[in-house]
Amino acid sequence: MNVEAVIKTDKKIPLRSRTIIHLILIHNKVSESFSHALKPFGISTQQFNVLRILRGQQSKPANLSTLNERMVSKMSNTTRLVDKLMNKGYVDRIVCMSNRRKVEITITKEGLKALSEMDVVLEKTEKEILINFSDSELEQLNHLFNKF
Repeated sequence: MNVEAVIKTDKKIPLRSRTIIHLILIHNKVSESFSHALKPFGISTQQFNVLRILRGQQSKPANLSTLNERMVSKMSNTTRLVDKLMNKGYVDRIVCMSNRRKVEITITKEGLKALSEMDVVLEKTEKEILINFSDSELEQLNHLFNKF
């Protein structure tokens, strides 16, 4: 991806600025690809993230704090995401009777089934996004990302 060509400028962009713009453009491309892949399921990338976290709990309930800590996008309104997933039948929320502030959230069978269907589509999307990279290049890229 040629940054100058994408933003339609003939001016040479300084390296640090060019790098940041490049990262933003890549983020947008990945986000758009994932959103497009999830659209048939009526799920946002943040809702998908909540479902994956809950599946990773292996039938143990999670609370809103756990979900917030593990979310890829920390700016998400987790309560609203859980409400939307409940309306779809993908998660259950149980309020503890002895401590009304304690809320336990679990993924339903329907949520697990839908998530496994989404996994297939997103795996294909990941392959399409990363088609031009070898495994060793991806290892190197991840190593560089770890510097953030």
